[in-house]
Amino acid sequence: MSRKNIGLLMLLAGVAMVFAWVVMTQGPLAPVKVTVDKVQTGNLANSVFGIGTLKARHSYNLAPTMTSRVKAVLVDQGDHVVAGQVLAEMDPVDLNEKLIGSQRMVEKTANSIQAATAQVSEAQSRLKMVSATVNRYLELRGKGFVSQDMFDAKQHEMNAATSALTVAEANLAAAREEHARAQADMRGIGKARAQTRLISPVNGVVIARLVESGSTVAGGQVVLQVIDPDILWVETRIAQQQAGQIRVGQTAQVILRSRPQAPVAGKVARLDMVSDAVTEERIVNVLIDVANASVGEYAEVTIKLPEMNNTRSISSAALKRIEKQNGVWVLLDGRVQFKPVRIGLATINGQTQILEGLNDDDTVIVYSQQALRPGLKVKVVSELVRS
Repeated sequence: MSRKNIGLLMLLAGVAMVFAWVVMTQGPLAPVKVTVDKVQTGNLANSVFGIGTLKARHSYNLAPTMTSRVKAVLVDQGDHVVAGQVLAEMDPVDLNEKLIGSQRMVEKTANSIQAATAQVSEAQSRLKMVSATVNRYLELRGKGFVSQDMFDAKQHEMNAATSALTVAEANLAAAREEHARAQADMRGIGKARAQTRLISPVNGVVIARLVESGSTVAGGQVVLQVIDPDILWVETRIAQQQAGQIRVGQTAQVILRSRPQAPVAGKVARLDMVSDAVTEERIVNVLIDVANASVGEYAEVTIKLPEMNNTRSISSAALKRIEKQNGVWVLLDGRVQFKPVRIGLATINGQTQILEGLNDDDTVIVYSQQALRPGLKVKVVSELVRS
């Protein structure tokens, strides 16, 4: 073999070795690159995160109780109002005339009571007089000074007087009943008349003016909305899996969209008893003390939970769910193996509590170059993508 052929063979052999090295280390037959981490044991700072909107704890929708026309709206959005202030008036239509009529009916029935009372008094007096006469006639009859017919006539007068008294007393009772009914009617009309005015229940701010003067509104239709601006809270949605450890009084940090660089301290004030079955979230209300905030503003809430001591955890990125089973890929002799695990809480800084399924010396795979399968050979690297 000539020296030229020998050189050519050596060149081909070198190319083949380079090709084989590329295939085995960089090509499809190369081990999958992964990053790994150990099971961590220690204190686990715990907190939950949610988003919500800023609202007033106490808000009031002012609406008439019956269909009516708006006579006047006396305030505008943004106006400060005081408790008892008239904010809007409905047209009373004929309520004023009805109220005057009911007042006169009350006066009339009061007079009827007086008349009936006088009739009763007269009937009582007459019965008393006739009764005395009958008693005297009874004595005279016993002595034979009056006839039986005369005594019977007086007895008849006494029966008539008794009946007259009964009728008078019945008339008095009816007059009193009529008077009470007239008074009730007058009070009802008076309340209806009073309800034509929308009055602020608190010292607050008008946040919505929904109807203008001259409009016709149905009973219950909101005309104005008033809030108490002194007590504001964020109505926050928290995932049900994380809401179990939230308690009233826990501290929180709130970041309003309008001031992202100035977090506001908050405190959990109320947990709604009914969760959202569709989104699987629970409403948590967090009180904050902030001036000049815009109601309805978007806010981010982080609620601090008690720190968990001596807790095992892994990076949440390592947690997988395969065939409805939570688990992690672990590294064993250069190959991967799936281990089911039972998990606890997941923190917002990327750690998940491990309750069962992993040993303290297990090495879990956090990120992989491609999807893993049992028995796959992998290569551990410090990072997959270098910035």
